Amino acid sequence: MRILLAEDDPLLGDGLRAGLRQLGFQVDWVRDGEAAERELRSEAYTAAVLDLGLPRQDGLDVLSAIRRSRITTPVLVLTARDAVFERIRGLDLGADDYVIKPVDLHELAARLRALVRRAHGQHQECLHAQSITLDPAARSVSQAGAPVTVSTREFDLLHALLLNAGRVLSREQLEQHLYSWGQEVDSNAIEVHIHNLRRKLGNGLIHTVRGVGYMLVRDAPNA
Repeated sequence: MRILLAEDDPLLGDGLRAGLRQLGFQVDWVRDGEAAERELRSEAYTAAVLDLGLPRQDGLDVLSAIRRSRITTPVLVLTARDAVFERIRGLDLGADDYVIKPVDLHELAARLRALVRRAHGQHQECLHAQSITLDPAARSVSQAGAPVTVSTREFDLLHALLLNAGRVLSREQLEQHLYSWGQEVDSNAIEVHIHNLRRKLGNGLIHTVRGVGYMLVRDAPNA
């Protein structure tokens, strides 16, 4: 999943970006509030990690602005401000979670997965469709209980489709989910990943909606 990290501390920001990438996240990192608001308005992020003490625009002002604009991206506030009234204000302005620095990297990743799960109406950690099970924490896929080997991109693509089961996602939406800044995207990359997933998981799981995009079908046609 692709997330936005808004953090002005260079050491902390670099460490969080590197650590979250190792845990399977695609991370775009900005260092000030104006850049954070601009990116949240222009890109389709799965979630955002937002520091409050940002230069040029305070994190709470960023949060307030995007919520007024009905941008529903799940936001985890990560800050050194530990006063109760600050936490209350952040949550009332639309934060989905609030974590005080320092934070354990694995806890941060788990909280991000939980935010995304709730935002898509999912109540369990693992995602299911037909005989397929995807575990976001373990980054594993199985079919009828048997493990299936998928690449990093194939996993991320399947994850995006499972989170939006029954909805059509365009190629552009899927590219936004899979690739962060600076990563080269081949013109047929999504089609290649879809082809590989169908070869490994069968043709009945992912449907092509001609001229629109792709949709994952949660239940088998004869279910």
